[in-house]
Amino acid sequence: MTKVGFIGLGIMGGPMATKLQEGGCKLFLHDLKNPPLALIEGGATVCTNATEVAKRADIIIVMVPDTPHVEEVLFGAEGVALGLTPGKIVIDMSSISPMATKEFAKKINKRQCDYLDAPVSGGEVGARAATLTIMVGGGQEAFDRARPLFELMGKNITLVGGNGDGQTTKVANQIIVALNIQAVAEALLFASKAGADPARVRQALMGGFAASRILEVHGERMVKRTFAPGFRIELHQKDLNLALQGAKSLGLALPNTASAQELMNSCAAHGMAQLDHSALCQAIERMSNHAIADA
Repeated sequence: MTKVGFIGLGIMGGPMATKLQEGGCKLFLHDLKNPPLALIEGGATVCTNATEVAKRADIIIVMVPDTPHVEEVLFGAEGVALGLTPGKIVIDMSSISPMATKEFAKKINKRQCDYLDAPVSGGEVGARAATLTIMVGGGQEAFDRARPLFELMGKNITLVGGNGDGQTTKVANQIIVALNIQAVAEALLFASKAGADPARVRQALMGGFAASRILEVHGERMVKRTFAPGFRIELHQKDLNLALQGAKSLGLALPNTASAQELMNSCAAHGMAQLDHSALCQAIERMSNHAIADA
């Protein structure tokens, strides 16, 4: 039985840990809040801090919101690093800075442990269905050891390259997702204002070259006005900020990414940071004084 530590049991982490438990892993948990009762009833052990998790588990998974949170979990006063012994694997499945990831990996490697950055795409739905896309950066041997765990949580699992490359891939993913949300919002808004039924327009487009997962899932959210979070606007803001910071350091221009970020910023400024990122459509609706559909 694989001993797995799991730190961060929120919207994504909770379902991911559940899939590991269902797959036969022995779990050691730590979260700022009480871990899900179902995991505890299923035999998981609650640890008082991240150091204890690292001492008791062979593979430690971190799933927290942002770069500073990962740094604190790994290297804080009661962090993972203090509990490591040679041969363990640390897997960060959060979405954070690629540059910081490379530095974190070096520090973990100095303790004779492997480090994988393995951010995911697919949202809460994918976490609950174990259909996440997992983008991995790190060594082949560590990847091979961790792959059975990844296969319990996801379907499309790719070792992209070395440490940091998984996070770089996730940033690229978030650029594509944000721009597609913006495109779907503008298309459905145009159709609605022109007098067409946006639900039927979406249905028609799903059979053509414009078909996409974003049109399917988030287009439906825009039409039905269901913006309960699967992936919050504030988290996508964070990811696009990583993209724009990276673009600046690389000397790149990402004009449409910057536009999408400003729409996210507008939503957040109107108190919508906790809504699903499909609610980006509401920023465009305010600019146009027209809604895709009635609430």
